[in-house]
Amino acid sequence: MAISSVLPDVRRTMFAMLAAASLSVAALPASPALAQGPESVADLAEGLLGSVVNISTSQTVKGGNDPGVTPPELPEGSPFQDFFDEYFKNRQGGDGRSQKVQSLGSGFVVDAERGIIITNNHVIADADEIEVNFSDGSKLKATLKGKDVKTDIAVLEVDPKLKKLTAVKLGDSDKIRVGDWVMAIGNPFGLGGTVTVGIVSARNRDINSGPYDDFIQTDAAINRGNSGGPLFNMTGEVVGITTAIISPSGGSIGIGFSIPSRLASGVIDQLREFGETRRGWLGVRIQEVSDEIAESLGMKSSNGALVSGIIKGGPVDNGTIQPGDVIIRFDGRDIKHMNDLPRAVADSPVGKAVDVVLVRDGVEQTVKVTLGRLEDGEKLASAQTDGGDEGSDVEQAPVASAKILGMTIGELDEKTRAQFGISPDVSGVLVTEVDPNSSAAEKGVAPGDVITEIAQESVATPKEVMDRVATLKGQGRKSALLMLASKSGELRFIPVPMN
Repeated sequence: MAISSVLPDVRRTMFAMLAAASLSVAALPASPALAQGPESVADLAEGLLGSVVNISTSQTVKGGNDPGVTPPELPEGSPFQDFFDEYFKNRQGGDGRSQKVQSLGSGFVVDAERGIIITNNHVIADADEIEVNFSDGSKLKATLKGKDVKTDIAVLEVDPKLKKLTAVKLGDSDKIRVGDWVMAIGNPFGLGGTVTVGIVSARNRDINSGPYDDFIQTDAAINRGNSGGPLFNMTGEVVGITTAIISPSGGSIGIGFSIPSRLASGVIDQLREFGETRRGWLGVRIQEVSDEIAESLGMKSSNGALVSGIIKGGPVDNGTIQPGDVIIRFDGRDIKHMNDLPRAVADSPVGKAVDVVLVRDGVEQTVKVTLGRLEDGEKLASAQTDGGDEGSDVEQAPVASAKILGMTIGELDEKTRAQFGISPDVSGVLVTEVDPNSSAAEKGVAPGDVITEIAQESVATPKEVMDRVATLKGQGRKSALLMLASKSGELRFIPVPMN
């Protein structure tokens, strides 16, 4: 059979098969999922939009020429053309006179009767005027009731007599799980109320923005202008305050961070009542317990916060807690990592007597501590470290008497104290030289450091250092835990391998 005569038959067969398939598909009932799409959150969003506000601030700054800034090229007829024309006119045509600069952010109402609104501190920082814009187009002037730089939270107040407000409830962020759906509502790029939905990507994120970092990470789209807005769970409760994003371009790439409501609620209550925070204070300097430090202390795990110093005049300056102690539980809360301790202490009221479980010399024990106030303690701690490292004009001619663990060590007497500019309060064995290729150098030990303890035993002479290291080697220890004092007396722990 010729090929040319086969083709028409093939075509007829294919058309028949396609027609039959089309009839079969048409006869099938439409799938609800395909017909309706994912479950809608429209009802939830509609009930929440009225409680979310746009925060507009203005600040008076001194103007000036900025010839290095050029406006972007926008498509013809862009709705943002007027905005950028006005913005770059001010940047390029300044004459040195003061001018008003505006910024935008988001917020939400938590108390309708008293007119209380929550936002980020960085949204209203240094603002001369704060205006709250509601979803119905109305506007109210706001006053700052209190702010907290450490957690980036601010509490605003408007006159509730001028407008009927709708409030939302703070939920329990501890109950949300990675993978739960969340909704963000805010004011991205000044566009007005915008709803985005995503999931909780991670919890307990530390992005090095402050001492109490414990962020909720979400992939719900968060952009500039969303700051201060709420992150809702699927029951309409606020579980977070959107505050930061990671983005090279400034736009959302699906990595946003929110302050958990558990952390925010205590701060908000204090700002509302006192206009400032009143956090508990333990009066210790701490550092992370690494695997090496845990091994050198004879601990089975690296949990806890290692006490590296005690603030003079603080709540535990009476010897209740000592340098070298590892705090593993505070007021019933487990301390797994160093950052867990300041969060737990800050959540505790000033003057409260708490139980602190610690490990000292390999033995677990419980001590009772009455907390001070952090804000007072910060002034005290700052005064003790303001001296810094002033150095010395005397030529630093090291006086070596022994070499050990990659360090040259010597007596700390009046001469060497003057040579290295060591504070009169510091005592121990002076490090005069450090081999740049040694483990000690890798750990940050430097000339001018003073070894005050080894494995939690005080040392005063080079011979005591060598004897202590020899004892640790005999015990099968892999590293020696050194307590080092800086020239100004600030303490830190360094585990130095002994191989």
